[in-house]
Amino acid sequence: MRKKTAQATVTEASAQAVLRRRGASRLAAVEEKVLRMRLGAALPRKSEIEWMGTESEELAIELRALEIETYLKLRAHQARRASPAAAPATSRTKEKIVRALRRKGPTR
Repeated sequence: MRKKTAQATVTEASAQAVLRRRGASRLAAVEEKVLRMRLGAALPRKSEIEWMGTESEELAIELRALEIETYLKLRAHQARRASPAAAPATSRTKEKIVRALRRKGPTR
């Protein structure tokens, strides 16, 4: 007897969805990493990010400093976007022109 097997076509979108939800349990870590890079799939929300630079204390300190610097820049950027636009500064030249036009009166 022949056993029927179902064939399935895996699309890029479905592969990304599986990688986002739980990761590929049947793949080796390297294979999963390659798939994530190739498809642009993010890590699952509940997973921890792999920490690099653990072999050297000096490198770990430098990486932490870069992380803090990037975070502060992001916060400053968000604060600039959230604050209302500053009123334009008035210039002396513009004020002189406006006063001269007011003295001259309406032109018809």
